[in-house]
Amino acid sequence: MGRNTTITMGTDAMGTERLRLLQLASPALPVGGFSYSEGLEVLIQGGRLRGADDLEAWLRAELWRGLLPLEAAALRPLAEALDRWRQQPDPAAEDAVRDLDDWLLLQREAAELRAQQRQMGRSLLQLLAGLGWPLPGGGLDLAWPAAWAWAGLCGGLTPLARVEGYLSSWLANQLSAAVRLLPLGPSEAQRLQWQLAPLLAERAEALLAADPHDLWSGGIGAGLAQLGHGGLYSRLFRS
Repeated sequence: MGRNTTITMGTDAMGTERLRLLQLASPALPVGGFSYSEGLEVLIQGGRLRGADDLEAWLRAELWRGLLPLEAAALRPLAEALDRWRQQPDPAAEDAVRDLDDWLLLQREAAELRAQQRQMGRSLLQLLAGLGWPLPGGGLDLAWPAAWAWAGLCGGLTPLARVEGYLSSWLANQLSAAVRLLPLGPSEAQRLQWQLAPLLAERAEALLAADPHDLWSGGIGAGLAQLGHGGLYSRLFRS
């Protein structure tokens, strides 16, 4: 009886974690991610990305050498500092969170992207506070990666699940934007997401063990695209 009970409880906990991960990674999460293209709109309007093959190559490049890996690698130290902060008032832990949060924001060249990170982080923290998980001190001023780390911590997600979910959420939002900008179609977008799943898993494993300060970004094209978004004559997205 005792052994069966233990197995059942473990299975229930794993099932809850998976469901919470699906909820956090869903494009339906009310944080406004659907309204940002992160430079895709510029690249597509300029003819740099013309179809599924171009888009796949771009997404792969971003997963390897964009700013996204730095943010994903930062989730573990962010969660560790947040965990210390929630257990007891600890100025050192709070400073560690805010220093890394600020450093990640500074990696984003475009003001639109920094505004996106702040807005999505604030929206997620507001959602979590409404679910009974307010940030220590009740603040709502952390950007998206730190807010995601807090969400994963509150949801009981493993460190690897936090990184996998963060990458998967980014990919889903990029594909959602691409469907509205390219003659792509939802079926082709789903094919791309399915095809990129092994790379997401590979990158998550590697980034979980990485120090974000030891990584570098080669996303110059993405940075230029994001900086140029404000100058578009017509815009569908906010970045």
